[in-house]
Order: sequence, then C-alpha cells, then structure tokens
Amino acid sequence: MGVDVLTFGCRLNAYESEVMGEQARAAGLTDIVVLNTCAVTGEAVRQARQAIRRTVRAKPGSRIVVTGCAAQTGADAFAGMEGVTAVIGNADKLDPGLWRRLADGAAPEPGISDIMAARTMEAPPVAGHRGLPRAYVPVQTGCDHRCTFCIIPFGRGPSRSLPMGAVVERVKRLAGNGAAEIVVTGVDITAYGGDLPGRATLGLLVQAILRHVPDLPRLRLSSIDSVEADEALLDAMASEARLMPHLHLSLQAGDDMILKRMKRRHSRDDAIRFCEAMRARRPDIVFGADFIAGFPTETEAMFGRTLALVEECGLTHLHVFPFSPREGTPAARMPQVDGAAIRERAARLRERGEVALGAHLDAQVGRRLSVMAEGGGLGRTEAYASVVVPETMPPGTIADLAIAASDGRRLIAAEAA
Repeated sequence: MGVDVLTFGCRLNAYESEVMGEQARAAGLTDIVVLNTCAVTGEAVRQARQAIRRTVRAKPGSRIVVTGCAAQTGADAFAGMEGVTAVIGNADKLDPGLWRRLADGAAPEPGISDIMAARTMEAPPVAGHRGLPRAYVPVQTGCDHRCTFCIIPFGRGPSRSLPMGAVVERVKRLAGNGAAEIVVTGVDITAYGGDLPGRATLGLLVQAILRHVPDLPRLRLSSIDSVEADEALLDAMASEARLMPHLHLSLQAGDDMILKRMKRRHSRDDAIRFCEAMRARRPDIVFGADFIAGFPTETEAMFGRTLALVEECGLTHLHVFPFSPREGTPAARMPQVDGAAIRERAARLRERGEVALGAHLDAQVGRRLSVMAEGGGLGRTEAYASVVVPETMPPGTIADLAIAASDGRRLIAAEAA
C-alpha cells in the first residue's frame, strides 16, 4: 500500500490533501493513511473518528496521521485513538520537511503549533492537476471574524492571503495545462488582501486574473460574504462574461435577532438588497447559500423568516447544516433548541431548497446553455446547474447544448436524451 489521503470538509481541505499526498509520496512514505479532518460540525468530527476505526480494522499495521481543523482544535482526542501515529496541526501539514521526517521514522515536530501566530499563507502548487477540467486555487485562509457558532478561526488562524502575482501565475499554469475552469477558494475569500501591502481586494484579484490569463474560459468563485464584496468584484460580475454568474452566499439565517446572536455582520434586508443589486447588474446570476437550522434560541417564527428568505433572495442551491454546538464557542453556551426540532427544521429547509432548485431547472428547459463537460456523462452550466451530457463529450469541452428536460436535480441535454 502506498499513500492514502482521506479528505473531510471544504474545497481548501481537498486542495491541501492533494499537496500532502504529493509531498508524502515524494518523501518515499508507504503504508500510510492521512486523514485531513473538518471541525465545522460535530458530525464531521464523528465521521473522522469513525474513519480512523475503519482504517485500523481494514489496514492493520498502517501508520495513521491525523491533520486538519479537527486535529488542530482537538488534538488530544485523536492522539489517544488506537492506531494513530501522529497528529499534525494546520500550520505544519504542508511542510515537505515534516513528511521527510516521518519517512525517516522521526517524531513529527512541532505537532500542533500555535495557528494563531501564523502570518503567511502556505499553499504549494499541486503538480497533479494536468488534464483536469476544473482546478481549485486557494487564495486565502483563516478568518478574523468571530461568529458565535464557528470554531474554524481557531483551526485556521487569522486571515492570510497569497500575493496577487503568485495567484495569477498559478492560474496561468493551470490554464496552460488544460484547466477550462478555475475556482477561487479559501476560508473567507472576500477578506482577500487585507493582510497584504497595497490595496489588494478579491475584486481586483479577479480582474487581474481575467486580464492576464485571456485564454482561461471560466473563472468561478467559491462561497463569499456579501457584506465584504468590494466594488471591483461587483463591476467584474457585471462586465466579465468569463466570471461565472453564480455566487454562493454565507447567509446562515434569515432572522435579524438570530443573525445578531450569531454575530453576523449583515441583516436580513442586507441580504435581499445584495441579491437585488447583483441581479440588476447581471440578470442571469444564480445564488446559493449556507444556512444553519436550529441555532440556539431560534423560535418557529424566527425559522419561518429563514424559510421565507429562500424565495425573497431567489436562492437556488442551498447547503443546510443542522446546528451543532462546538465546544469553546459562545453559541454552545446559549439556550439550545431541541434536537428533534433542529432536524425537522433542517429537513424543511432542504425541502424548500429542492423546490427552488427544481423551479430553476424547469425554467432552463427549451433553452441552449453553455455547458462544460466534467466526465462521466455530466457537466455544469455557467450558473452551476448539473447537466446530463453525452458520455462521449470529452472532459473540459465547453459547448452550447439544447436542454430537453429536467429531473428535478439535473438538466438533461437533448444530445444525451
């Protein structure tokens, strides 16, 4: 057995898993399983612990290395588990020297270092992206905000950004290697540039990428915080056809009191106005959003305002999380909502999202849409809708396809029907 990397959580974790896999193989490691964990919910931590126990049973004798946000924030709980060889913090997991020391049989020092002391972002380029239709480029990590439910700032540290020139060069290389779509990602990408000299912002970065990489067909953004969106980003969304008309918003709730208790920096009306303003600039734009169901003190009436926000903002793609108290966060000390009510509200919110997605997809039937093939008979529209395409369509190919039908979850191109 060689090097296996199991990834939990976000796109940034997925990117970092590729880096760690390459570094571990380059160091000559074998018979090792790396778990890159997530701490955003208690369920994510439970899944990581379950994966460790499965690995011990399925691959006896393998070395198990645990890293990621759950390792950073709860190292002792993992270190005591059967089969775990090492627990590595987020500040050190991308250091190639660490993997060489492990290959030499040395203890991984410093193990869990102080992530809050980190001042630069480490994001070594991944060599293995050649030929893939979509590539992720991390431009930022960490978070300077303190939402009362969130433990991620303590797993990722303060906000740090990659210099703009380094980002542009990385995008150039990936586009030159065949990537048809680049996704700009990070923990809080609308905070991009705040730690860099000069006046770097996410909007200026987007404009620089599109200006300096003219052969890149598609540029997409991961989740953004709408209150941090700068004017250059709004201008780019309005004027740059290669910037995809899809924004995923970190909304979390639709009730002002709950937003205040979450320590979010936007109101319900702010969210509605942002979506209206963006549609005025880019009429074809589609929105997704993250929501938490059952936040402490949430009443049925408060939850009803979150449900209503789906329609009022015209949201299409929902990510719904049942509230999960994270030890050490202020929300964990607030009056909790009954677990059954949390699950029921999450189910209702997901159902509302499914209805909204279905309506959006139905509205695309009969149109011709630009679709990028991803492989396996699937593709994506510019607005991020999944499309069934001919299996013979090569990954990375972008073509205008007639949309013949929708099954409520995906569109079906006439050529694939």
